[in-house]
Amino acid sequence: MSTLLYFVIGFLLVLAIAIAAYLLSARKYQSSTTVANSYDRWTLDGILEFYWGEHIHLGHYGSPPRRKDFLAAKSDFVHYMVKWGGLDKLPPGTTVLDVGCGIGGSSRILAQDYGFAVTGITISPQQVKRAVELTPEGLNVLFAVDDAMALSFPDASFDVVWSIEAGPHMPDKAVFALELMRVLKPGGVLVVADWNQRDDRQKPLNFWEKPVMRQLLEQWSHPAFSSIEGFSELLAATGLVEGAVITADWTKETLPSWLDSIWQGVIRPSGFLRFGLSGFVKSVREVPTLLLMRLAFGVGLCRFGMFRAVRANSRTELMDKNFANQTPSRLVE
Repeated sequence: MSTLLYFVIGFLLVLAIAIAAYLLSARKYQSSTTVANSYDRWTLDGILEFYWGEHIHLGHYGSPPRRKDFLAAKSDFVHYMVKWGGLDKLPPGTTVLDVGCGIGGSSRILAQDYGFAVTGITISPQQVKRAVELTPEGLNVLFAVDDAMALSFPDASFDVVWSIEAGPHMPDKAVFALELMRVLKPGGVLVVADWNQRDDRQKPLNFWEKPVMRQLLEQWSHPAFSSIEGFSELLAATGLVEGAVITADWTKETLPSWLDSIWQGVIRPSGFLRFGLSGFVKSVREVPTLLLMRLAFGVGLCRFGMFRAVRANSRTELMDKNFANQTPSRLVE
């Protein structure tokens, strides 16, 4: 056999082994601990921050989308979300809970550029530690380890509840919806941005969509994606929403992020020198999932949903029995 043929066979063998390893080493959701551990590891090694910056979420590329710096698009997303939610009309000192704050990128913008008093919570202790390290002294931001499925705050604690791309990690979307609304003050505003699945009640997943969706869930510790319609219904079902839940689809505006995130590894080869072979392997391992995400969002299997709801001006109290008379003690400046 020719040298070329040996090379092709060898390449295909390595590729087959790599694909098998990728599929067999899925990081399935087991509990909030598996989510916390995953983010702890990514935060400790610094790879995600190096390539994705302070914002562990997609970017906004305008409408219609245009070419934009990857990191700039991420910070722009925060400002677009503020404007879409009407938060730019709120006064300085407005209290905000950032649910799933990551390493605090959005929290810092909300405090620095809009004068809000922000509390950021995440399930990852290492993210809290890094968020504190990145936050300038004197900025009105606190960070805490907390579980969005059982928030450590009494009912009616915040003027605004804000969350970006945290929902897929939540095992019970109804409980998540209730917790978000519960901690809002009457008249307060909820603004959520999230990855969503197409509403399979209207159009069931077909033969190839099911394995793609399963892979997207299992690779990044996601128990399930809700649909835009489904999560909107769950928010309304809390009985705490005044009027209608407002939704929007930002799939087109955020779609370039998926390929841009891969491109970062190509145009920033210094990451290989910084993180070595193990870091390179860890980064490359995410490429198939990123490509599947691009496929899913590109063909309509997934959608990027925006949600806005106002808490009703009622005196109905849904106090958490375990925390009603407590002040959260895990906040750090």
